[in-house]
Amino acid sequence: MKVILTQNVPRLGSEGDLVTVKNGYGRNFLIPSGRAMAATEANLAKLEGMVKLKDLRVQKDSRNAQVVADRLSGVSCTVRVQADESDKLYGSVGPREVATALEDQGVEIDQSLIIMDEHIKMLGVFPVTIHLFKDIDAEIRVWVIRE
Repeated sequence: MKVILTQNVPRLGSEGDLVTVKNGYGRNFLIPSGRAMAATEANLAKLEGMVKLKDLRVQKDSRNAQVVADRLSGVSCTVRVQADESDKLYGSVGPREVATALEDQGVEIDQSLIIMDEHIKMLGVFPVTIHLFKDIDAEIRVWVIRE
């Protein structure tokens, strides 16, 4: 049975994909739960419209992400923390603290977009990547200084 996915389905496909599934899986699960619709002529015509809208949305989101990336290039933020004499932090600086520091500068970034291999545990200057879109990243500098 061929169905058109209306939502992303793990290990099967993403929204708008035309996939072949077993009859029972399609009729008893995918279609009743609203995750897919039957691949009829009318629905295939809808699929073309959905694909065009999705492409336009992706292009718009990509342009917006590029604008934000250009705005973030060269940005640095400062996080004030408590540290001991050997410059080790009493806590650590993670995505939440970086997002808060950027917010103080008027740049609102969701902390889930901030990519850090590990939390910062020393004073200094560190590069931090912000993942804005599929292939668009921005790199900022985070200054961790003593309070």
